[in-house]
Amino acid sequence: MTSRTPRQLAGRLLASVAAVALLAGCSSATQADETTGGFVAGDGSITVPAASEREPAPELSGETLEGEQVALADFAGKTVVVNVWGSWCADCRVEAPAFAALDAETGDDVQFLGINIRDSREAALAYDENFGITYPSIYDRTGQAVLGFRDSLPSMAVPTTWVIAPDGTVAARVLGSISESTLRGLIEDAGAA
Repeated sequence: MTSRTPRQLAGRLLASVAAVALLAGCSSATQADETTGGFVAGDGSITVPAASEREPAPELSGETLEGEQVALADFAGKTVVVNVWGSWCADCRVEAPAFAALDAETGDDVQFLGINIRDSREAALAYDENFGITYPSIYDRTGQAVLGFRDSLPSMAVPTTWVIAPDGTVAARVLGSISESTLRGLIEDAGAA
């Protein structure tokens, strides 16, 4: 048996601690990816750029949960509320009644469009039925559609809501769940700009 100096023992201990920390970090990242698909919960922050600083909304399109084609361009000239959600997302379930209520209240004046990510069609359709969601959602199992916002107001949080002004620019972004009154205010502000 060889004897080690205190310096060698400290070095080995430090290397062991670093290895354990690295493994724990990998384990946490894997767990987050498996349960959230790499997405994180939002902090509730709201970003509202000045009208002169708004960026164009992405060319967002895809197949709906029902198998039909839909595109953000289909709603040109309207205020559009784009909401990223998943049936597995607790904060999405909190805000869903507000989206259903405002969709019914605003009628044809405002278009709501969901982006369902990391979900099965069956679970997503059951979610919509449970919460009375009648507006279309793009079925985006891989989460690629969200990347379109990287040039305006990007997000990796679920839920995330963007309000698109009638001129096609991104008027607001909310990271996390949003209340009915706050969403109503953002919609009104986007339409007035």
